[in-house]
Amino acid sequence: MKVTVSRKAHFNAAHRLYRPDWSSEQNDAVFGKCNNPNFHGHNYDLIVSVTGEIDPVTGYVMDVKILKDFIKSEVEDAFDHKNLNLDVPEFKNLNPTAENIVVVIYNKLKAVLDQHLELEVTLYETPRNFVSYDGK
Repeated sequence: MKVTVSRKAHFNAAHRLYRPDWSSEQNDAVFGKCNNPNFHGHNYDLIVSVTGEIDPVTGYVMDVKILKDFIKSEVEDAFDHKNLNLDVPEFKNLNPTAENIVVVIYNKLKAVLDQHLELEVTLYETPRNFVSYDGK
């Protein structure tokens, strides 16, 4: 029997959506206000869901305290109150769209989780705009 355990988290970050190999006009046409050269920020909400078998000894799929600590070390400490374009190495050559951010977060968390656990990450860029990634 598989069960999913989820933890919600939050971080604030700034970014700019643009491609340096495109003209200003093309960046404006594709990314609009998100191409502001002075950046813009979001209050991101994150839901991290881990699925696996219930351990018959502990009754846990995963200790939520450990999941909380992984989210803090891998996501919050790395992204909170940062400029994603300038301060986060994963976005040095990667446009920090919500889609790319959720994949980066997934990869960072997957690397520290027990490999038998399934992972899905949902990232809310705004209350109405969100993306999910489960590694597939």
